[in-house]
Amino acid sequence: MNYKYAYLVQFQYLGFRLHGWQKQPNLKTVHFFVDKTLKFVCKGIRCKSVGVGRTDAKVSSTDYYFQLFIDEILDEPFFVEDFNRNSPSDIRVLAVEQLHNEEFNIIQHPKIKEYHYYFSFGEKNHPYCAPFLTGYLDELNVESMKEGARLFEGFHNFKHYCTKPSAETKVERMIDVCKIEENTELSASFFPEKSYVLIIRGSGFLRNQIRLIMGALAELGKGNYDLEFIKKSLRPENSDIDFMKTIAPASGLHLHKVEFKK
Repeated sequence: MNYKYAYLVQFQYLGFRLHGWQKQPNLKTVHFFVDKTLKFVCKGIRCKSVGVGRTDAKVSSTDYYFQLFIDEILDEPFFVEDFNRNSPSDIRVLAVEQLHNEEFNIIQHPKIKEYHYYFSFGEKNHPYCAPFLTGYLDELNVESMKEGARLFEGFHNFKHYCTKPSAETKVERMIDVCKIEENTELSASFFPEKSYVLIIRGSGFLRNQIRLIMGALAELGKGNYDLEFIKKSLRPENSDIDFMKTIAPASGLHLHKVEFKK
């Protein structure tokens, strides 16, 4: 069923209390609250929203999009104001623009995604840190982790960095950037004195891929893995070997930026 107009809506959300983007029975999800707000803001107007992709429970996003199909043209500034006035405090619309390309499909359109995983180590963090970064109690060798992160850059077989891949899953993927830096962007008075961020950038990621990469790097930092272990885990000839899998907690992960290719 066709709609008269289409818009691209940019928004942000804190995912700590939510069960990811996708609607699920009896669970509070981002899509559930987006549609609940739209139902109020666009009362009586036929509309539908489609997200740019899925995120896991407790994962946040500073740059997320949904495509809004609707039967009436929007007063864009009023829509942003009205949506933010009526949406939960952990969801905020930043901008909306009308789409004039009828072929645009938010799911299929080529895009680059950049994820940030924030973490600290060596002490128990203030409880308020829980929605934003993971605190590892062990000491971590960050320099070793930085070296290990660079091994994930390029085209590799990521079968060991995907949860339950099927026979049809394309596990060979390209990662453009994978690096660890000191966190200078996300801050709060209750944050630890020093924290770090894993930055991963690419055109497509597998289920739990980034959390599994972060988990492997944390094990590397603890001394449980070495660099050769990471190298072996990415080689196609080792794809059938049962490697250890450590998945990092979800709340440290943030979808930082989505870029649509022209």
